[in-house]
Amino acid sequence: MQVMPSRIAAIALLVPLGLVPAHAQLRGHGGPVRALAIAPDGKTAVSGSFDTSAIRWSLANNAAEQVLHFHDGAVNAVALLPDRRIVTAGADAHIAIWQPGAAAPQAVLDGHAAPVVALAVSPDGKTLASASWDRTVRLWPLGDSAGTPRVLEGHQQNVNGVAFLPDGSAAVSAGYDATLRIWPLTGAAAPSVVPLPTPLNAVVVAPDGEIVAAGADGGVYFLSPTGELRGHVRAGDTPTIALAISPDGRTVAAAGIRGSVAIVDRASRQVARTLVGPGLPVWSVAFFPDDRTLLTGGADRMIRRWDAASGDPIDAINVGGPDDPLGVFAGDPGAQVFRACVACHTLRADEGNRAGPTLAGLFGRRIAALPGYNFSPALKKLDIVWTPETVSKLFELGPATFTPGTKMPEQTIGSAEDRAALVKFLQKATK
Repeated sequence: MQVMPSRIAAIALLVPLGLVPAHAQLRGHGGPVRALAIAPDGKTAVSGSFDTSAIRWSLANNAAEQVLHFHDGAVNAVALLPDRRIVTAGADAHIAIWQPGAAAPQAVLDGHAAPVVALAVSPDGKTLASASWDRTVRLWPLGDSAGTPRVLEGHQQNVNGVAFLPDGSAAVSAGYDATLRIWPLTGAAAPSVVPLPTPLNAVVVAPDGEIVAAGADGGVYFLSPTGELRGHVRAGDTPTIALAISPDGRTVAAAGIRGSVAIVDRASRQVARTLVGPGLPVWSVAFFPDDRTLLTGGADRMIRRWDAASGDPIDAINVGGPDDPLGVFAGDPGAQVFRACVACHTLRADEGNRAGPTLAGLFGRRIAALPGYNFSPALKKLDIVWTPETVSKLFELGPATFTPGTKMPEQTIGSAEDRAALVKFLQKATK
């Protein structure tokens, strides 16, 4: 998609924060969730956001396990490699490869001259493909050391999607120039250029090699591995901006700019059902290995879990009920502000650290002084003690200004009343 939403201010504390309503919603990003990837075992997910961060999530515990902060712009694409390494790609044109738990990338792949917006891993796990608004696709070798990428040129507009055929014989790219290109990876053959009726935003490939592409007209197009058009279905009346295909290849999820996700039966070429969210753009979709559970990430900063077979959201939270971690604080306005923080921070010492440190005993403590948590070196050099005034100032100015060098995305709370309510709540809840 050509238009990127502006950064959205939200709540954060010390590192990116999150909320996990009872086994369904993951909220930790301070901006729209632009990218999602799920590990083959279904236990781990990675998300990327316009807030410049990526988060590694435990899907079993519904908690953020690691916050990855390196990019200077939106994290537009994420991928998981077979050896559990994580790949992130951003609007800054950088691609970073991370070891799980590492505070900095293991390697940075540079070469693109514009935002990188899509990633794909070859079936043998040896090659990473990246699609960029510089109108190229690059194929990066994934050995022990980064090699020189192969550059695929020819698109006349932004390249928005990339995938591999299941036998690894070719890469497939989708461009805003309304062409799909199939690039043979062996020999000297030129790519097959397939014109389609609309600018393209996404492409996926089924296990049997069928190619699925979608774009600005809300349509989903089905093509053979060699590019012959086999079918078409209208997923919506507005642009489709993300696609996912179930591991068994039977189901396609097509996410739209107005917030709905069409669940398409690939055999019948029909929309089986539509998932209806809050009406904001859904920027990313990914299937679990069970072929029916779907994660969606959207402009509301939330990652939602759905049953794609029934169309129902899974385990939506009963706010204030027994599954609500802030249920005991019902009616407290500061608790509602803090609701965006639960996945990454605990309030009691016996609950331990998550992706961020526990906030138990926060007031009166020097920044980056909590034992047992790995703070960034930049924070350890700061002369800040957490008081009601400094906590409020953090959210007023934003972390980049108040705590320079932090890995927290740039986020603020604009309302003085909300800041005061949050501080008052934390004074009570972190004792």
